[in-house]
Amino acid sequence: MDNAVSLPTHAAPAVPATFAGRIQALPLRSRLSALIGVAALAGIVYAMTAWSSHGDYKVLYANLADKDGGAVIAQLSQMNVPYRMAEGGAAILVPAAQVHDLRLKMATAGLPKGAISGFELMDSARFGQTQFQERLTFQRGLEGELTRSIGSLAAVQAARVHLALPNQNGFFREQQKPSASVLLTLHPGRSLDRAQIAGIVHLVSSSVPEMSPKAVSILDQSGALLTGSEASAGAGAGLDAQQLQYVSQIEAGYTKRILELVEPIVGHDNLRASVTADIDFSQTEATSEEFKPNQGADASISIRSQQTTEQGGGAGATLASGIPGAASNQPPIAATAPLTGASQPLQGAPTGIGAGSGGRREAVTNYEVDKTVRVTKSASGNVRRLNAAVVVNNRSVTDAKGKTTQVPLGAEEIEKLTALVRESIGFSKERGDSVKVINAPFKVDPVASHETAPFWKGFELIDVIRAAALPLGLAIVAVLVFFGLVRPAVKSTFSARPAQLGRAGTRIDAVVDDEGSYPPPQLAAPGYLRQIEGAKALAKENPAAVAGIVRGWVGGGEAA
Repeated sequence: MDNAVSLPTHAAPAVPATFAGRIQALPLRSRLSALIGVAALAGIVYAMTAWSSHGDYKVLYANLADKDGGAVIAQLSQMNVPYRMAEGGAAILVPAAQVHDLRLKMATAGLPKGAISGFELMDSARFGQTQFQERLTFQRGLEGELTRSIGSLAAVQAARVHLALPNQNGFFREQQKPSASVLLTLHPGRSLDRAQIAGIVHLVSSSVPEMSPKAVSILDQSGALLTGSEASAGAGAGLDAQQLQYVSQIEAGYTKRILELVEPIVGHDNLRASVTADIDFSQTEATSEEFKPNQGADASISIRSQQTTEQGGGAGATLASGIPGAASNQPPIAATAPLTGASQPLQGAPTGIGAGSGGRREAVTNYEVDKTVRVTKSASGNVRRLNAAVVVNNRSVTDAKGKTTQVPLGAEEIEKLTALVRESIGFSKERGDSVKVINAPFKVDPVASHETAPFWKGFELIDVIRAAALPLGLAIVAVLVFFGLVRPAVKSTFSARPAQLGRAGTRIDAVVDDEGSYPPPQLAAPGYLRQIEGAKALAKENPAAVAGIVRGWVGGGEAA
């Protein structure tokens, strides 16, 4: 039996063809959810972009002086490290992962040095300050100015100046004099000579009224006193800084000679050498006088002075005697005294002195004596003795299988190396030099394994987690927004509409009696079979009601 059910005509809604039209066709709630989701995703993308461009920066130094801040920035630029300035320039920011490393590197470079205030402290004088505060501010400013001046020296890395300025009182008969103490931190490998130390003393003593240079004490970073009576006593008792430096240079020079000569033979890092030099810094001055014997020739004799004395007299008158004439009227001939032998008798003009007459004549002659004065001054800093000690490692030998073993050196090789060392230092047996060359295996200490913390407690992992926390959180929020708000709206927009079951004016023909038109499902459960049989029976008994139900399904409304 064929029963035809005619469906009434209903207008089916049309599906928009454009994307905007489909968006407009969505419910208001879906459109609001999609709009909020898109805005949230845009904000998350912007936050991640801004974070990736700026990164995680932390404070390296804060509240630095202008000079120290400029030095730190110059060092960061030289190291190619990105940096940022905080609001107002109060702090310098660097990437968080490099903060500790950069602080250690800055400390190695001596930065920041710290601000040193000078007489600019007097510019910020407060109203109502006492005389003691004003005097203390002046003292601090003077110490700062002296620190700046001393710190400008090439060998000085840092300096501190302490002034003791007693309060001058006109009622005291004996006024206490000011004094100063200077602490110097020198650059590695640098030292100050006596002229530079004297210049610092003169600078400090000239900057403070009525300060004596003897009242200035200078110390280095090791606590050694460079000035004062103790330093003078130490220099007199032992070696001063310049002499110690000279000895170090001499020993380093001899050690370098040994290394340059022997190291190419035994190999790099297979030789250790040490030279001890005994230097004589004493200064000796000797004066000697030498007298030459008389030569015996009159031509080589020089008369210094000559004195002649004549004396005559007697009981009776002295009468002239002899034949009158030229011979008797001549003066007596001067007496001569030879250098050696007996003196000659006193000669004179022939006189007629009788038995009762008498006379005396004396002659004194002084001659120059040869003398040689010789002054000898020995030079200081002569090498008095040299001691050289050399240790040579065993020789490495590789066999045919590639295995390397350590072999001691032979006696002949040790003797050759000893001869080379002696020639390199200028060995002198008369001077008492000694050279000792031995062969011993070098001990290589194993690298101590430090207990490392678990990887989850390491600073690197913590920094990575901190750096990845923000982008990971933003990514999770973005996924939740996308799947919770955006994806349902997009799925609703692009999903296909269900096909129309009928068009306007069509008829639905239902063949009720034909059992073969509805083959029962083979795998259906017994409950489903009973429902299907009930639906068939309802369709046979009341086809109009079934047609109303189907019409309601197609039109989207309730069944009539």
